[in-house]
Amino acid sequence: MSKSTLQAIEIDAPPATCFEVAADLEAYPEWAGEVRRVSVHEKDAQGRPVRATLVVDAMIRQVEVTFRYTYDPPHAMRWTAEPGRDVLELDGSYEFRELGEGTTAVYMLRVVPGFDIPGFLLSQAEKQIVGTALRALRKRAEGS
Repeated sequence: MSKSTLQAIEIDAPPATCFEVAADLEAYPEWAGEVRRVSVHEKDAQGRPVRATLVVDAMIRQVEVTFRYTYDPPHAMRWTAEPGRDVLELDGSYEFRELGEGTTAVYMLRVVPGFDIPGFLLSQAEKQIVGTALRALRKRAEGS
């Protein structure tokens, strides 16, 4: 079993705002620098994506992955990748914890790639992806 990467960041916005930004997958190419394209295949009754394909620049190479999403508004969203050529397993989540008038956003990512990559490179790529995503989420949620 692979290890997961976990990072947190403080955001000067309420959890509901952070959740709304994170759940708006179709806007990811505008602010999540590593996401190149999003195709939503299925939505829930609230209009949130429950199945979508993302093309992501994963540092080592560009990958295309289809995810299934679940939501616990405004506290969390989780995703699991459907196995494919680029990714055998991938689980991730955002959790949004109230922090005074702001939020602590926690991002967890666990990846088993479908191609050979040394463990230290995978670990560095995961850390870079998670850190970059959290900083971009903060910028978007804070409206900068």
